[in-house]
Amino acid sequence: MIEKALTSEDVDFVTTLHGDEATSFVVLIQPRGDQADVLLRAIDDLAMGELRGAAREIEEPEGKDARRSAELALEVSLEALRQAGSEAVGQVVEDHPLDKLKSVVEEAEADEVIVLTAPHYVEEFFHRDWASRARHKVGVPVLKLFAHSE
Repeated sequence: MIEKALTSEDVDFVTTLHGDEATSFVVLIQPRGDQADVLLRAIDDLAMGELRGAAREIEEPEGKDARRSAELALEVSLEALRQAGSEAVGQVVEDHPLDKLKSVVEEAEADEVIVLTAPHYVEEFFHRDWASRARHKVGVPVLKLFAHSE
């Protein structure tokens, strides 16, 4: 699961986690959430000392308006993974992302789940972040990694 397009550092990191072993990825991305998430994201920005990021949260597209951004991020990420020599498919998930994640894990017979996100201190503190919630749902190890920014 990702929140934004993978950077070249992210791609290098996830494609080399298992050495020279061949890897394939099923990438899920969810468009940005509803307005209730804006406050949590702004608090995270403030916690990281990014005052400008906190102020810009209100300008970010939400819900249906964010779908196109998610589609573009997915396309860029899949192409980057393929260029790195991995098989990669994916989709934008708008409803019930953890249910979709669970079904993808079962269908693909996945060995693990990687959740690649920015730090979300408030959600992590209350164990409401994607990785914490996925650990109770998917039945395989869940690795949480922090995304790089370019």
